Amino acid sequence: MKVMIRRSSAGLWAYVPKNDLEEPIIKVENEELWGGAITLGNGWRLALPDMPRDTRLPVTVKARRIFDED
Repeated sequence: MKVMIRRSSAGLWAYVPKNDLEEPIIKVENEELWGGAITLGNGWRLALPDMPRDTRLPVTVKARRIFDED
């Protein structure tokens, strides 16, 4: 799915156009940012592609939703 990531004064946000969903990014697995998993405010976990650290925001990337195995 495509995800737009942007930065605002309130922090990082992710917008998923397909679901018309915009949520804050509450956890970044890779502190170096970018790549790895992020967690959104609604609990969704997304896997992002690896990108250079100096990637400018906003950016639209192809992400994959991670489903936790129970």
